[in-house]
Amino acid sequence: MSLTAIDIETLIRDGVPMANDIGFTVEEARSGYARTRLKFSDRQIRPGGTISGPVQMALADASMYAAVLASLGKVEMAVTSNLSINFLQRPAPGDLSAEAIVLRMGRRLAFCEVRLMSGEGSDEQLVAHVTGSYALPA
Repeated sequence: MSLTAIDIETLIRDGVPMANDIGFTVEEARSGYARTRLKFSDRQIRPGGTISGPVQMALADASMYAAVLASLGKVEMAVTSNLSINFLQRPAPGDLSAEAIVLRMGRRLAFCEVRLMSGEGSDEQLVAHVTGSYALPA
């Protein structure tokens, strides 16, 4: 069953209520791909005036899940089995966007890549590169 971006966002918000608290949205989704956004909040800032690492990791993880859901449909029991993040530069306070792709979809694992971006338009900059995998239910 094919899911729309709204379907995927609803599944994530219902299944992971924290997504409601952090301002997570799914802007676009198609098989193997999801573009997401995290609305900025002062609660996301850490000492030094940048968006905290755990907030960036939450966006990356939810984005991978969105790409998996876009590929397979409603597989709510797919779970993160690995997440590795490289912080490339400090994101400025503001919305973060993410593009997640499924690199390989196996029977039991989905391997993903996420690019986290800060800024808008020509000011958009890559702030983190993430790879990870999702364990898929049998």
